[in-house]
Amino acid sequence: MNAVVAELWPYLVLILVGFLPNEMWRAVGLVLARGLNEDSEIVVWSRAVATAIIAGVIAKLILFSSGALATVPLSVRVTAAACGFLAYLIMRRSVFAGVAVGEAVLLLGGFCFAQ
Repeated sequence: MNAVVAELWPYLVLILVGFLPNEMWRAVGLVLARGLNEDSEIVVWSRAVATAIIAGVIAKLILFSSGALATVPLSVRVTAAACGFLAYLIMRRSVFAGVAVGEAVLLLGGFCFAQ
């Protein structure tokens, strides 16, 4: 039994420290947002702020990569993001299609042009 716990403790810590606190705030947000109109100014503003944060994170990952992603040339990273965005638009705003195409282009470019 101790061997199983020894192997699984990092995952248990990840769930307790990473997943559960995040889910708690998501649940509170759902309860508080239940009566809000989707076109109200606060909801539109919140959506804009969330979109800006995600755009910033994506830009940071593309422009200032670290780890294995840093070995992929900047031109490949930018091309993968552009192809993913185009796939998103072409496939009627399908997030899955955008992510899948962007990832495929990134992997292909990484294999072909890695430093």
